[in-house]
Amino acid sequence: MDSNELEGPYSYEIMFDFAETLLRAAGLEQDRARVVADILLEGDLMGHSTHGLQLLGSYLKALDDGTMRKKGDPGVISDRGSAVCWDGRYLPGPWLTVKAIELAMQRIETHPVVTFAIRHSHHIAALAAYPKRVTDRGRMILLCSSDPSVQSVAPFGGITPLYTPNPVAAGIPTRTEPIIIDTSMSCLAVGAANRLVKENRRAPYPWFMDGGGNPTDDAVVLTQDPPGSILPLGGIELGFKGFALGLLIEALTAGLGGSGRAAGIRRWGASVFLQIIDPDAFGGLQRFMTETQWLSDACRAVSPRPGSPPVRLPGQRALALREQQLSGGIRLHPGIMSGLKEWAERYGVSLPSPN
Repeated sequence: MDSNELEGPYSYEIMFDFAETLLRAAGLEQDRARVVADILLEGDLMGHSTHGLQLLGSYLKALDDGTMRKKGDPGVISDRGSAVCWDGRYLPGPWLTVKAIELAMQRIETHPVVTFAIRHSHHIAALAAYPKRVTDRGRMILLCSSDPSVQSVAPFGGITPLYTPNPVAAGIPTRTEPIIIDTSMSCLAVGAANRLVKENRRAPYPWFMDGGGNPTDDAVVLTQDPPGSILPLGGIELGFKGFALGLLIEALTAGLGGSGRAAGIRRWGASVFLQIIDPDAFGGLQRFMTETQWLSDACRAVSPRPGSPPVRLPGQRALALREQQLSGGIRLHPGIMSGLKEWAERYGVSLPSPN
């Protein structure tokens, strides 16, 4: 979408207060509301507009109807120091994930690798919103999620949607800015597909398959009967690779968490895998960053294809956009603010105006 079509800019501080106020009005305690607002805004700051404030209305509805729990703590299924499994009890996903990150960062002092599996979490928003919290402290992070209640991606060679796009994020510290990876194991995320349907737009490539097994660029097939699906990463030609990686994410999230599709879950949420790694416990942090910085610099120095811009590392554009919007204001996708108007009126909260 052309940047001229975006709405705003809106002050980051004003938008944060707006989101936090709505979440508190919906029943979240201040510390939880602040974390959820922070993660949603971080998504927009980094350009993940389908997983930022776009989700706030859905989160408010979930708080309202009780499908997202407001109070309580996760249940401890297992805790062996470096390996932890929680039952998230459908508490706010961003709060659960940040809570797990902070606990892992405490334990990393005595455990070189700390791994969490969280079952029955609510939705955790944009995975890209989390890695910088870890890389800024010289550690590496892996974060994956799946949603056992949703079927939108068909196994390669099949036509029946069975699992979710299953994103993976990673944060890799370097001597300068981190490498931040956030990618799905399907051709695009469900939120992006839903936006195409809502705006009556087609994808640039055949990223979908209709109920008869025909590739198409029209996301509307996801709403038809029989339902179509999102193709695995690699599309109709190389989707066996995305399918394999999608299965890996299912094993790391629902598998290690001990509850997923086999349990017949129908409640919107997430199964989460989180791992924090301390490079200092292996070859040493400085040697680690020597390698990652060399790789980062070498990739940028590679000659670009004729007519193409220079090589861009994962997260490079998102981090630059983040800095730009923190100082100059956030530009939002059309329809996000109008979609929150009803909630603002319901809770007596003033709708922010652009700068």
